[in-house]
This record gives sequence, structure tokens and C-alpha cells, in this order.
Amino acid sequence: MSQPLAAAQDPDPHISEFIDAVQRGLGDRSQKTLDSKYFYDAIGSALFEVITRLPEYGVTRADERLIERHAGELGKQMGGKVVLAELGSGNGIKTHRIISALKLEGALVYMPIDVSASALARCQRELENIDGVDVQPIQSSYFEGLQVAMERAPRDKRLLLLFLGGTIGNFDRPAIPRFLKELRATIRTGDAFLLGADLEKPASQLLAAYDDPLGVTAAFNLNILARINRELDGNFDLAEFEHVALYDEHERRIEMHLRARSDQEVRIAAAELDIKIRGGETIWTESSHKFDVEEIARWSVDCGFRCAAQWVDTEWPFAETLLIAD
Repeated sequence: MSQPLAAAQDPDPHISEFIDAVQRGLGDRSQKTLDSKYFYDAIGSALFEVITRLPEYGVTRADERLIERHAGELGKQMGGKVVLAELGSGNGIKTHRIISALKLEGALVYMPIDVSASALARCQRELENIDGVDVQPIQSSYFEGLQVAMERAPRDKRLLLLFLGGTIGNFDRPAIPRFLKELRATIRTGDAFLLGADLEKPASQLLAAYDDPLGVTAAFNLNILARINRELDGNFDLAEFEHVALYDEHERRIEMHLRARSDQEVRIAAAELDIKIRGGETIWTESSHKFDVEEIARWSVDCGFRCAAQWVDTEWPFAETLLIAD
């Protein structure tokens, strides 16, 4: 039996965190920022699902191809006694393939961890009717949710933790080893971590993926301001901001910004915040770092894992790396 969510809507249970993030990011500073995790309310999650199907955005299809091809090998690596958890689960479609491929002994507990209630609701609908699967959604940030998952995980089963879709690229590069070390300190020896990472490719290909001609990515980006208006009583004029995608060759990352078309004065009542934005000034909303396979393996070994397998898609360079906690 699946554990039902309290509601299918997406009221943010961490509204004080949202306020704190907005105050920090939009306060008096040379570069205004917003945390990309706040993209994913109900509207943002729906827009992102559309982005994943755009012809210019190959990340999700590469991720899905690798899982389709190698899920059987993953099942052999893990054996029968597994409990499954996932950071940033999304709609659960890719996870469905992994569940189907695992050689299970009895029922499988699957714990999707996400800050978005709407994403968890879609994931639960996708997976709750699979025989022998107990879906237990955890609406939380990554490590708080992982702590809950570890408390629930039976001691006689190995954890397989999924982090798919290239989301690791949203972290600043120096933060990735810290993330992996904290992850290793949280899980048990022998537990496994399947990490999806987008690989380096030509800048023109990346820019097309993050600034599609239909404008879906632009709407996704602008929705973070609309969310502040809806949930924090802000008065951003969305028509006075434009979506901008940039590629930083030195940092090997795509950046998404919202650039003011004119001077702005914005009031965010719930955050007790008044901000001034100059015409041409940007709010930096997301970074998406790109990697090579060697640095992924090197980081992993340095942080207490061994690299058990690594699969690479060549149509859209993307890697899935299976790490075992030593």
C-alpha cells in the first residue's frame, strides 16, 4: 500500500525557508540570485515536464536511454534485497524502468524525496499500481529526506539511492565533493548511489537546450518570479523581465538569468523586502555545470565510494555512474 499525500496541490510547507532564500538572494548585493529549487511549484514542475520533451533538450532522453539499456545490469549489481530512494524524483517515469528491472525478493519500498508536493503526487500516481511496490513519498530537502529514508530502511536490505537527470550540475562545482562526502556519511557501507551527470558538449548545443525557440524555458524561468508574487505577495512585473541563457566556458556551465528591461522597484510583502533593480541587471536563477567522466569517477573515489559501473550515452553525451559506499 502507498502512503497518500495530504494534498495534491503544492502549498510550500517550508514557506519560511522560501522567505529566507528570497531575502538572502535579492537583498542588497552586486549579483541578485534565486535558488533553482524554487522553480518547482505545480506550474514550474509542469513546465519542466514540457522542457524534457523539447527536441533541443536532450538530457532527459539520454538519461532514459541509459536506464533502458542498463537497468538489467543495475539489477544484477544490486541483487535481491533492496530498498529504493530517490532525490528529486520528478514524475517517476524513469524510476518505473529501474523498479521493473530489479530482481526483487518480496515487496519493494520506494521513497521519492522532493520539495514539490505536485511532483510527488505525479510520481505516486505513476508507480503506486505496480504490484509489490510500496511508495512512501517524503516532501523534504535532500538530506533531511534522506535521513528519514535511512530511518525507514530495513537493516537487512541495501539502499539504492537515485539522483538522476543531471541535477548534480545545479551545484557549484566546489560543493559537489562536499555533497558526496555528506552523502557517504549518511548512508551505510555497501549502499549504492546511481548518479546521472550531463557531460560537456558544444556551447551552441547547450544554449539551444536552455533557450528553446518556443519559449518554454523562458516561461519556466519567469515562473519563479510569479511564484514570489503568488506565495509571498510580491509585485514583480513579469513583462519587464526577459529570460537569458549564457555559457561560461571557463566554469563549463550554462547560466540562466532574468534580466530587467527597465529600472524596477519591487515590494515582497511576506519577506518585508523592498528591492531596486536597474535596467539590464540580472537575477541569476540557475547554474547547470557540465562534466567529463574522469572527474566524476575521481570525485567519487575521493569521497569514499568505488565506481562499480559507468554508462555513457553518445547521442547526447550523458553518464550514469553507479557508486558503492566503501
